[in-house]
Amino acid sequence: QGELVQSRGGLAQPGGSLRLSCTATTQIFRVYSMAWYRQAPGKERELVAIIQRDGRTVIEDVVKGRFTASRDNAKNMVYLQMNTLKREDTAVYYCNAGLLEFGNYRALDFWGQGAQVTVSP
Repeated sequence: QGELVQSRGGLAQPGGSLRLSCTATTQIFRVYSMAWYRQAPGKERELVAIIQRDGRTVIEDVVKGRFTASRDNAKNMVYLQMNTLKREDTAVYYCNAGLLEFGNYRALDFWGQGAQVTVSP
């Protein structure tokens, strides 16, 4: 089992909702910021959300207003709540642990196993 373990993804209709979760080891969770990325077929992996150690979040413009991110310090878990899903949200979603450096997130080589999210009528 790796340092980051994700829940399964799922299938949703356009306009629907899904929630992803990711459990980290205590050491990872205490030291690093966390983030969610996604990778659609034929596209590069893109950053979706950052969850800082103090719980503050940064949501990327591409999903702002529809997705939220959070963390549960008691459970060493982070979440990605996805609402008003669109077909273009279809991708494999990954959680990551990394560092915030001068306001920029730098992903470290701690990745969840990925979760397929499919949005289709």
